[in-house]
Amino acid sequence: MKVTLSALDTSESCFTPLVVIELAQDVKEETKEWLKNRIITKKKDGGAQLLFRPLLNKYEKETVENQNLYLVGASNIRLLLGAEAVGLVKECTDNTMRAFTYGTRHNFKGFDDNNDDFLTMAECQFIIKHELENLRARDEKMIPGYPQAKLYPGKSLLRRLLTSGIVIQVFPLHDNEALKKLEDNWYTRLSLKYQPIDNIRGYFGETIALYFGFLEYFTFALIPMAVIGLPYYLFVWEDYDKYVIFASFNLIWSTVILEVWKRGCANMTYRWGTLVMKRQFEEPRPGFHGVLGINSVTGREEPLYPSYKRQLRIYLVSLPFVCLCLYFSLYVMMIYFDMEAWALGLHEDSGSEWTSLLLYVPSIIYAIVIEIMNRLYRYAAEFLTSWENHRLESAYQNHLILKVLVFNFLNCFASLFYIAFVLKDMKLLRQSLATLLIMSQILNQIVESILPYWLQRKHHVRVKKKVQALKADIDATLYEQVVLEKEMGTYLGTFDDYLELLLQFGYVSLFSCVYPLAAAFAVLNNFTEVNSDALKMCRVFKRPFSEPSASIGVWQLAFETMSVISVVTNCALIGMSPQVNALFPESKTDLILIVVAVEHALLALKFILAFAIPDKPRHIQMKLARLEFESLEALKQQQTKLVAENLTEEGGLRKAT
Repeated sequence: MKVTLSALDTSESCFTPLVVIELAQDVKEETKEWLKNRIITKKKDGGAQLLFRPLLNKYEKETVENQNLYLVGASNIRLLLGAEAVGLVKECTDNTMRAFTYGTRHNFKGFDDNNDDFLTMAECQFIIKHELENLRARDEKMIPGYPQAKLYPGKSLLRRLLTSGIVIQVFPLHDNEALKKLEDNWYTRLSLKYQPIDNIRGYFGETIALYFGFLEYFTFALIPMAVIGLPYYLFVWEDYDKYVIFASFNLIWSTVILEVWKRGCANMTYRWGTLVMKRQFEEPRPGFHGVLGINSVTGREEPLYPSYKRQLRIYLVSLPFVCLCLYFSLYVMMIYFDMEAWALGLHEDSGSEWTSLLLYVPSIIYAIVIEIMNRLYRYAAEFLTSWENHRLESAYQNHLILKVLVFNFLNCFASLFYIAFVLKDMKLLRQSLATLLIMSQILNQIVESILPYWLQRKHHVRVKKKVQALKADIDATLYEQVVLEKEMGTYLGTFDDYLELLLQFGYVSLFSCVYPLAAAFAVLNNFTEVNSDALKMCRVFKRPFSEPSASIGVWQLAFETMSVISVVTNCALIGMSPQVNALFPESKTDLILIVVAVEHALLALKFILAFAIPDKPRHIQMKLARLEFESLEALKQQQTKLVAENLTEEGGLRKAT
């Protein structure tokens, strides 16, 4: 029997809560009732057809301070129908990956009508988020009780509620039992083992699982560089000509690991179903605003904003501001070099052990200043990108990433380029590179994990004391969990994590021929980074909503660009070495030509390797081609059936006449 959404009951009072909605304290009762009705109303009547109840009942609200917290869930059948609506891809009994449909549910591996674990909790929460975000205004002109919160047909209600301050936040709940099992397999027992990537994906979703998969892969890929770099550091410190082999290996290594990662990523995402998941039409982002009009593509009423106004904001405001920030970064860099000169002069005058330690102080201070400037600039970049008023979230993210990458690259590496190619002081370059790399790693560990975890533990103690003081007739366990999680910080995505890895990749690859020990420090940092990031995800931040991903996106291009730049820098550094210069005592032109020729040859080798190594393994390519063929065949059959029905109907009409 075919199950339809209209047949589902949304009046269940007891259900497994998956998502929490927090309203502002002064929200009017008519607004609450209207929101509840829109969430539980049937889909055909414009609702989400989900399960909804307050965290506290009427009596419990009198017992404790009023918390405008509401729990959202869904029946198993509703979630399965939602999985079909969002296009989730699952493995079939014939080992192929296909878009899930409720009608063919028994053809999928692991499905059983008596079990509720076919969908992971992350997928269930993603479905609920999708349904809440697709609650759209019909004939309402405003949110009841808030005349200033205007609505128009097709406007996302949740986005309007968030931008109007009526809804404070919407977040998915942790599953404490599943979280404990994940932690035991992941980071609580310190040992050298692979991460449970599939378990991470089942709990947090594909985007976060891909980050941890890439972090693990990148760490293991650094080990050969660390092993080879150690003897170079110990035995041939000043023999720059011998670094040609090491630098060449570095450049080939950086190309191969990125290409091999693409293949591994394709394997993972095919197994998870996101590689073959169809892209949905991208809706306007929540902060987008403009004059109400008709979208020429969708035919829907939505805000429209002229492209020329956005371009004027980008080129007349954002671009000059970014250039000003870059100039300020260079100004701070020159102050750092003045401090280096002062420390060196002081050491040369006294020659004591204390002043030799003082030589490292300017680099340490500069490393701290760089981290502070990076974080302050990030806030400014987010404000500017939001002010530019991009319609799509993807466009917003691309412009934000470009702004942040340009500034971070200059801020972190400008001093190293200046030392290498202007001052030509290799000893200072090694010292600065080591200090910047180690200090950035220490500061990131403290700011991202240790400090937030300590603050979260203090808050957890306060919440426990409050809950212990409550009356026994309240569901204290659930209340404590929701109140604790709502005060946790919000995880803002993998942007900062990938950026940290990209900068680390730059420190390792850009100047590998000068400081081969960089890879060893990166490996040591990343082994602790895996555990600190896992702790951050499980215990410091709210559980993020799952987001389907088929790759690491624009970061793949960023890493490839960094590897290309590393070819140029390493070739230039080797060409500047005294040993290489001694081979061309009379003609520097010949030296430059040879260095440029070697650089072009290495770049050509990189591109040949990138072309020769397929992005997807052969068996994945065959499976994707098979799926595309079957889709085309199904479309042809559907069209043939439609034509046949039309011909039959036309023949019947002729007979009747």
